[in-house]
Amino acid sequence: MKYEELAKDIIEHVGGKENVKSVVHCVTRLRFKLKDEEKAHTEILEGMDDVVTVMRSGGQYQVVIGNHVPDVYKAVQHVGGFESQEEPEEDDEGEKQSIFNKFVDIISGIFAPTLGVLAATGMIKGFNALFLSLGLYPDTSGIYNILQAVGDALFYFFPVFLGLTAMKKFNGNQFVGMAIGAALVYPAMSNLDAGDPLYTLFTGTMFESPVHITFLGIPVILMTYSSSVIPIILATFVASKLEKWLTKVIPDVVKTFLVPFFTLLIIVPLTFIVIGPIATWLGLFLGNASNWIFGVSPLIAGIILGGLWQVFVMFGLHWGFVPIGINNLAVAGSDYILAYISATSLATTGVVLGIMVKTKQQNIKTLSIPAAISSLFGVSEPAIYGITLPLKRPFILTLITSAVGGGIMALMNTKVYMMGGLGIFGIPSKIGPDGLDIGFWGGIVAMVTNLILGFILAYLFGLKKESEEVSNTNELTKDNHTNKDNHEIASPLSGKVISLSDVEDAAFSSGALGKGIAIDPTEGKLVAPVTGKVSALFPTNHAIGITDEQGTEILIHIGLDTVQLEGKFFEAHVAQGDKVEKGQVLIDFDIDEIKKAGFSVTTPIVLTNLAPQSKLKTAEIKQLNQGEQLMTIVYQSASSAGKLVTQTN
Repeated sequence: MKYEELAKDIIEHVGGKENVKSVVHCVTRLRFKLKDEEKAHTEILEGMDDVVTVMRSGGQYQVVIGNHVPDVYKAVQHVGGFESQEEPEEDDEGEKQSIFNKFVDIISGIFAPTLGVLAATGMIKGFNALFLSLGLYPDTSGIYNILQAVGDALFYFFPVFLGLTAMKKFNGNQFVGMAIGAALVYPAMSNLDAGDPLYTLFTGTMFESPVHITFLGIPVILMTYSSSVIPIILATFVASKLEKWLTKVIPDVVKTFLVPFFTLLIIVPLTFIVIGPIATWLGLFLGNASNWIFGVSPLIAGIILGGLWQVFVMFGLHWGFVPIGINNLAVAGSDYILAYISATSLATTGVVLGIMVKTKQQNIKTLSIPAAISSLFGVSEPAIYGITLPLKRPFILTLITSAVGGGIMALMNTKVYMMGGLGIFGIPSKIGPDGLDIGFWGGIVAMVTNLILGFILAYLFGLKKESEEVSNTNELTKDNHTNKDNHEIASPLSGKVISLSDVEDAAFSSGALGKGIAIDPTEGKLVAPVTGKVSALFPTNHAIGITDEQGTEILIHIGLDTVQLEGKFFEAHVAQGDKVEKGQVLIDFDIDEIKKAGFSVTTPIVLTNLAPQSKLKTAEIKQLNQGEQLMTIVYQSASSAGKLVTQTN
């Protein structure tokens, strides 16, 4: 499996598979729910080549991967054995989430698994509408109807799909959830409201409803549930609670079929009689409320949504808007929210291209090309975390540009009429019943404006003077060096020098955590190899990170898998954040006891932020004492000194 080693490293540094409650993924990131986030090694994860960054939001520990996250997710599921893992119920004595964090966690868990297919089918439906508008074929042709079936089926039968994902999130039987969703869109039910009603409920109110059928004498208010969102979520939530109770009271010998039997027998009628109508009215209220808010000042709404969307995404707040947008599509057939934010990725593309043309730093130019392409197609995280956010000013310019695009679409009444693709693939979703109307062209104008304006602003104002840019660039590449002379790092241990590639730990030997070397220590005393600051000290005291005065980040991991010792045989003499002098004792450890416990004391020493243009030379000498030269970073054409072995980065 291509990403198996990466998956192993990620699982290890989120605290091991025993620390993982659940994991899902969205377009660019793995979304872990951990039992204890303090057990995760954030700095190590952020230092991995294949990890863009790590975010904590909405009760989730998010490892941002990029465009290939689906493949990494599959590897994580396989390696961790999470394929059939269900998220355990939170213990009453465990950490309590805020109401908002619970909401974000539930909504993202329900909708995230569907977004890829939802976007794909929306794109098919959108392009079908585009080709119809261009006159390439009539709506009576076979190609139109087949493509329409492909594009419309998922959204039409959305309750079935959400029945599965929602029931999984609520830790219930997923197939029961699908059965509830299928009952809501059962074709025969839609024909029962023909003819005169038996009577009418709530006459003269906003809830006035004709009754065409009854269930055991109880009136049933028939609703249209195709493409709906809220009814199935509420129904599966109630079903999951009922299912848990039934599981406790029904004997094991008949539990397999009687639990789903009674769950469906109770929940489906209850949904048609009570849950469905209430949820539908709630959906109508949310749709009307959001339309009223946007109607007060569409321009302000467009500016705010467009301008702050990337901030919302970074902190997971966008999940508060996505279900409302989907609900609006189901209720009204169109939506403003998903329209106003659709040009944001084009702003990012323009800003990144402007930075690429303006900068003289080759490493930024190299990073900008794939980041710009990814943003053009709607995935902006590589650009955000790799370029615009580290450089700060370009990120602000992206927000300003996106606000302009959102305002343009608000002024031109741009809407989306279906879930569609991201970036430029989202263009067809703006085609409405009237074809290529002013709203559609408003979306095009906003996207082109964002692309061009983002480029111009970034080119003119995106970078400070070149000397300051160099500093930011080094931050961007996780290397803050300004001194171009050779930079020497002393040995923190006395012992035998071992090549990093010979270390029996793939995370280190593969170079995934950085370039470096290892030592088999002869004395259980670890000293500071440089003068700097303790940037990380793991609770078990088996590993420490030091950032020196030049910005070099050094990770020292005493032994292999020694985290399992839970701090036994390790004593730290410093704390995270302390300033340390070269040669200062950092950690004492008992070599004999560690070996007796069955662990190796081989200690990898790696640089987690070595710049691409730098070379690392490590000692050839087999035995070293504390304080002797262990590694030298060579910048550009600086000459090397000493008998060292070169490692290119």
